[in-house]
Amino acid sequence: MSLLLGCIADDFTGATDLCNTLVRRGMRTIQLIDAPPADLPVPEADAITIALKSRTCPPEEAVRLSLQSLEWLRRAGARQFLFKYCSTFDSTAKGNIGPVADALLDALGSDFTIACPAFPETGRTIYMGHLFVGESLLSDTHMRHHPLTPMTDSNLVRVLAQQTPHKTGLVSCPTVAAGAEAVRRRFAELRREGVRHAVPDAVEDAHLETLGEACADLKLITGGSGIALGLPANFRRQGLLADATGADALAAIEGLEAVLAGSCSAATLGQIEEMAKHRPAFRLDPARLAEGRGAADALAWARERLANGPPLIYASAPPEEVKAVQARLGREAAGELVERAMAEIARGLVEAGVRRLVVAGGETSGAVVQALGVKGLRIGPQIDPGVPATVSIGERPLALALKSGNFGARDFFLKAFEVMP
Repeated sequence: MSLLLGCIADDFTGATDLCNTLVRRGMRTIQLIDAPPADLPVPEADAITIALKSRTCPPEEAVRLSLQSLEWLRRAGARQFLFKYCSTFDSTAKGNIGPVADALLDALGSDFTIACPAFPETGRTIYMGHLFVGESLLSDTHMRHHPLTPMTDSNLVRVLAQQTPHKTGLVSCPTVAAGAEAVRRRFAELRREGVRHAVPDAVEDAHLETLGEACADLKLITGGSGIALGLPANFRRQGLLADATGADALAAIEGLEAVLAGSCSAATLGQIEEMAKHRPAFRLDPARLAEGRGAADALAWARERLANGPPLIYASAPPEEVKAVQARLGREAAGELVERAMAEIARGLVEAGVRRLVVAGGETSGAVVQALGVKGLRIGPQIDPGVPATVSIGERPLALALKSGNFGARDFFLKAFEVMP
């Protein structure tokens, strides 16, 4: 089978989330880390997702990396393309969602796509263009105070319009509920009106199935991982994808275990609190990190405890504490400090025999896999909605669970080791 779907994700855990969705729908899926070199052999898979670190970098850099990834996927033979971003539409007035989507459309010679971060299974729904997290508007959640991408407007049509010079429009809930053909007619209306980016409503997972079917002929789709729910069925209808079983099979990995958490999301803070009830936990001190000694402190502490089960090392903190640290060190400097420390700690843990590692936070996960030299991941069974178990590709594979900060149940850290191979 040739490559069917080529995906570009703007962070590492978002890529894993997308791969999880595709595997659950029977597509053998590989996740590659960073824009691949032109001569990288194409792994055998139905879908390949390239995980970038482009969510918060300058828009021009995000565009460059995304176009480089697109070119590799096109040479690999992908028939359709998906630009994946966070289900809370993490971005700013400058981008990076709009600029990247426009650049990909231009490169593919296309004039229209959708922007759909909804995933009702994980509590992300869109109604009349407004993004909800659970029962709350996005702008009323913790994302309003995100240190890098504060989301103060829930109207995605309006948010996206600030990021692109092209027209944006809405595909409302009644149209989506009427089925794929009604959605395609709405797409045609919007195109005639000169709309390039359409935000479709989705308040239940069945709506994502409908949207996936309606997007069968689009060269590019953009959205969260949920929009991929309906895409495998399109390939099956074309006779290109078998009703695969065992798409999530992984080889068993033996070794010591540990958890690293860098996200400051409410979900991760709750997971830290829960794990600390059962396992030893070490909180990184920003002052010690600034002095260049915090990572060494954490490693020394962890080495004494690894033999007795997974310890937890975390830099996560409530919003008011994060702001205080940022005020003292600077926003970007504080984030880079934590990422460097987590990368150093991850290397030290693996050297100490850790082969099974859980990491919370998109930026933290990106720093960790880069530090460990991970080039790709095979995607396995789901741990919690949006988060699969994975095994790295290479001579010394690692079992990894790379979790977006917002995802996972309160007991995720403990549960993950039960599902990882």
